[in-house]
Amino acid sequence: MYNILIYSIILMFLLMFLLSLLMYVSHKSMKDREKSSPFECGFSPFESSRIPFSSHFFLIAVIFLIFDVELVIIMPVILVMISLKTIDIYIIMLIFLIILTLGLYHEWYNNMLNWV
Repeated sequence: MYNILIYSIILMFLLMFLLSLLMYVSHKSMKDREKSSPFECGFSPFESSRIPFSSHFFLIAVIFLIFDVELVIIMPVILVMISLKTIDIYIIMLIFLIILTLGLYHEWYNNMLNWV
C-alpha cells in the first residue's frame, strides 16, 4: 500500500513537470500564416460565424457518419458468427449489404457524391 502511494506521488510530480514543460515550449503566436487561413470547411476564423453554411459539406459529413456506423455494426458480427449457423450469417450479411448498396445508389443518384 505504501508503494502505491509513493508511485502515485512520483507520477503526479512527473506529470506536473511535463505539463509545465509543455506550457513553456508551446508559445502560441498569432502571426502564423497557417493559423489564420481557412481550415477544411472553407470558413475564415476571423470572419463572422453567421455566414451561410454549404449543405454540400453537411451531406459529406452525413455520408461519412453512415459508413462509419456501418463499420460499428459489422464488427460484432464476427463474434456472433460463433453461435449462429453459417446460412444465417450469410443471410444477415446479405441483407445488410443490400441496404448499404441501396443507400449508396440513392446518394449517387441524387449527386451527393460529386465533389464539384
